[in-house]
Amino acid sequence: MKEVNVGIIGIGTVGTGVLKILKDKKDKIASETGIRINVEQACDIDPAQKEKVISAGVRSFTTSAEDVIMNPRVEIVVELIGNLEPAFTFIKKALENEKSVITANKEVLSQKGEELFEVAEEKKVDLFFEASVGGGIPIIRPLKEMLIGNSFSLVMGIVNGTTNYILTRMEEEKLKFDEALKIAKEKGYAEPDPRADIEGDDAASKIAILSSIAFNSRVVKSQVYKEGISGVSPQDIEYAKEFGCCIRLLAYSKKADGRIFTFVRPALIRLDHPLASVKGVYNAIFVEGDSCGQLMFYGEGAGSLAAGSSVVGDIVQAARNIVQNSRGSIGCTCIENYPVASVDELESKYYILLSALDKPGVLAKIAGCFGEAQVSIASVIQKESFGDKADIVFMTHKTFEKNLRQAINLIKKCDVVDIVKSIFMVVEE
Repeated sequence: MKEVNVGIIGIGTVGTGVLKILKDKKDKIASETGIRINVEQACDIDPAQKEKVISAGVRSFTTSAEDVIMNPRVEIVVELIGNLEPAFTFIKKALENEKSVITANKEVLSQKGEELFEVAEEKKVDLFFEASVGGGIPIIRPLKEMLIGNSFSLVMGIVNGTTNYILTRMEEEKLKFDEALKIAKEKGYAEPDPRADIEGDDAASKIAILSSIAFNSRVVKSQVYKEGISGVSPQDIEYAKEFGCCIRLLAYSKKADGRIFTFVRPALIRLDHPLASVKGVYNAIFVEGDSCGQLMFYGEGAGSLAAGSSVVGDIVQAARNIVQNSRGSIGCTCIENYPVASVDELESKYYILLSALDKPGVLAKIAGCFGEAQVSIASVIQKESFGDKADIVFMTHKTFEKNLRQAINLIKKCDVVDIVKSIFMVVEE
């Protein structure tokens, strides 16, 4: 039986899951593939991890990533430390030393993927990253290989469990954002500093990766427009229901007219859309191809064993390629060069919630602002009154975002308007 040796850098949540799966499923993997995968060495900056590592059957432990990268017995390096640096440096050096690399690092792939794939191609080794998006949900390899007969026009999804949990609690229990965030922290679904999640930063990395693969054209994280969920209110959620919608933090990318439109933002989604049923910490990715039609990939977006499962799948594929002498056979697929359009050029329907004086003539003045910016109103509902003011909800027909922004600027200057509370895109795909 062939043997392939692996080195793992980072024994955190995902690394622990990888070790467990490789230990528990070692015989199963060997019997099904004819390859015995050994964890030759594991690395973590915390020396206290040594006992866990050795008990998992790892042959040696180190606190130096350099030891793993330069170990002549290690054929596959698994990077699981997260963040851009030093992970990028470790991955690049491993590739330069002709090691295949498995990573779950969305930051590295969304910002430095092109450079790493160039090195992997030059050295004829594999760079796999299934766990970088969607945790345990298989999506990278299906898009790159199994669905290669498709041209994709749309990829969108709920790719951050923290924000989805918060919005779900707000929806089901009528909680305010701060109240739902507190519960998410208490349950361990939100980090002590949750900004990367709630401000859309995490999801922006993931949709950049998905866009690059779906459209075969490089999209980097800095090109993704993003907004967070802290401005979503219980009123917004209730009003959205009246339009037959829910609110989700949507990672969205669409190819149209030779351009890519991509963003992360809270958006209204129809209640009959498959993504509307995705609740709690679960993730889902929805794609539309010209051959396969509409598909949705659903499952646990994070967690030790879920993400570990994806990493192990990549390890096994990389091991097969080593044994079959076919390393580097599936590299970067960004063979196109579509420009990423400004969000101002996006055309959509929009939901606007504002507070205005509760007196005759107010709606006409606000409608005039929309009209001046060439934004057509589809519907308007006056909601709760608070003293001499009232909440008013507008739903527009399809309009360009730049026109909507112009309308909002005019409305904010209108003497009958107290405050514009919320503006959300309405997704109809």
